[in-house]
Amino acid sequence: MASEKLNVIDNLQNLDVLQMDRRTFMKAVAALGASGFVARYGTSLAKAMEFSKTKVVWLHGAECTGCSISALNAYNPEFADALEKLNISLEYHETILAQQGLFVDGKLVNTSELNGEILLDELANEGGYILVVEGSIPNGPDNTGKACILGGHPFKDIVEKTARKADAIVAIGTCASYGGITTTNCDTKEYCDFQGMSFTETTPGGILKILGIDKPCINIPGCPAHPDWFFLTVAALILGKLDLNNIGAALDQYGRPKPFYPPESTIHDNCPRRGYYDRGILDKEIAQGGCLWKLGCKAPYAHSDCALRKWNNGLSLCMQAGGPCLACVEPTFPNASMPFFEESEKTEILFGANIGHVALFAIGVAVVAAGVHAVRRMKKE
Repeated sequence: MASEKLNVIDNLQNLDVLQMDRRTFMKAVAALGASGFVARYGTSLAKAMEFSKTKVVWLHGAECTGCSISALNAYNPEFADALEKLNISLEYHETILAQQGLFVDGKLVNTSELNGEILLDELANEGGYILVVEGSIPNGPDNTGKACILGGHPFKDIVEKTARKADAIVAIGTCASYGGITTTNCDTKEYCDFQGMSFTETTPGGILKILGIDKPCINIPGCPAHPDWFFLTVAALILGKLDLNNIGAALDQYGRPKPFYPPESTIHDNCPRRGYYDRGILDKEIAQGGCLWKLGCKAPYAHSDCALRKWNNGLSLCMQAGGPCLACVEPTFPNASMPFFEESEKTEILFGANIGHVALFAIGVAVVAAGVHAVRRMKKE
């Protein structure tokens, strides 16, 4: 995978971003990352968007705002620089909007400059924006959506109002994509009925199907989502490198952009601790320095480029920092990942794959490590 990435970069040396077809563009953004892509094609990007400004409306539902924090922590380009370079006008974002409300300094305000409700209504009436949704959308109780109320309105209704006038929808984070943490098995799950935008866990449809809205939706899962995944997807939309009439061609079966969530490979393939796995050096306690398989690492089941792209400006990722991968990019997170720190082969069914079949694959890759343990277990059965 790493050598393939280098080959892609070499082949892109003299290409103009405006002349790239969609396939080449997506390969470029996947290989270079946000900082490399902007550094190499910044001039072309500026030229492409010189006369074009893209409006973005960003909503918050049932979530922790972690994906916004992740985006705000973007580095090279930083969040504000990315907006400027991509010529994005962030029209609405509840977390970072200036002072506003029904009353400001004790006085009733009735302008969109100070009243967020009026601003959102005006934007929804105008349309022509990319809608970004962060957090899941409760449909309960009893299809009312009242499990999440914002400003006296069910969040479900706010999503409906804005989604109908959007040019495209981006669900950022696993909660908005599939329900995420809010779908954790508990006593209130059925009552709240948390939905993703176009999926709920692995079931297609989500809140858009419930609302009867047929709009292209791109899922950028992760808990949180990587800033690169988000900004480069939006860049592809702005530059027309993602065909909204045939958006499925660029996405996997769960609505994720294939360059960032490759169906053919997993985080495990490029894990910095992979060598320990191949030699059968499996940690049984935190901070021993070996493979984290027996501590519950789900990297063999997680499809994303985390191990190549890395986090915090390309410095590290979960396993490199000593924590097992929890497969937070998968539609079955967190339920299929739990217990988080328990060896995966003790789980009968994981992420829709029979663990016996996964074990056989592991045996083919490395006779030692996880495969050996799986062989013993299967013989016992």
